[in-house]
Amino acid sequence: MRRILAVSGPDRVEFLQGLVTNRVGAAPAWAALLTPQGKYLADFLVVPEAERLLLDVDARLADDLARRLSMYKLRSKVAVEPTELAVARGTSPMPEGAIADPRHEALGWRLYGAEGDDGSDWDAIRVAHCIPETLVELIPNETFILEAGFERLHGVDFRKGCYVGQEVTARMKHKTELRKGLVTVGIEGSAPVGTPILMPDGREAGVLCTQSGGRAIAHMRFDRMGDGLTAGDARIIP
Repeated sequence: MRRILAVSGPDRVEFLQGLVTNRVGAAPAWAALLTPQGKYLADFLVVPEAERLLLDVDARLADDLARRLSMYKLRSKVAVEPTELAVARGTSPMPEGAIADPRHEALGWRLYGAEGDDGSDWDAIRVAHCIPETLVELIPNETFILEAGFERLHGVDFRKGCYVGQEVTARMKHKTELRKGLVTVGIEGSAPVGTPILMPDGREAGVLCTQSGGRAIAHMRFDRMGDGLTAGDARIIP
């Protein structure tokens, strides 16, 4: 379920540019709003349309995103409003007026003002390319976007200037080596999303996320990936 918010007004590009992780303007982009401490709050596609920017966001986060953006308005000449627009998506040939999903070519296209789904196996696509999903791999107030693959999936621009949470994100990029993050692993069996992944000695190595076709996305500590990992009754194969 998606909802489409609209940001309108003469300051709309400058306003969003100073808040979100990616450059906004002429082309569709994937971006996130972060806390000042650099933790994820919401992710969305930013799609230019005439005199407004459309924000394509998970419906469960839409109201909170609109509220937070409105808090930052101050004197900016912008309005943040819900719309009645629907969105269709698919991996079949792109229909007229659709846009390519900016995260990864495997995610196909999106068409605003239409509704539907061509039946693509989205979990299989996401697992194959380690693409995180809102409220599954991307958890508000917990996830750091670099651990979730935002740089690889074109969701953060390190040359665009300041945004909320930029200092922490830049420090993780330039001054530290990531010790954990999302990876695609093999799985024999299944377990609920959120099941801890354990080493043979019982220490936690990660958390199991989306699963499809004998593979899964997991949030792993890289120094604890090895033989003998389990998640509930399932066997995890790095």
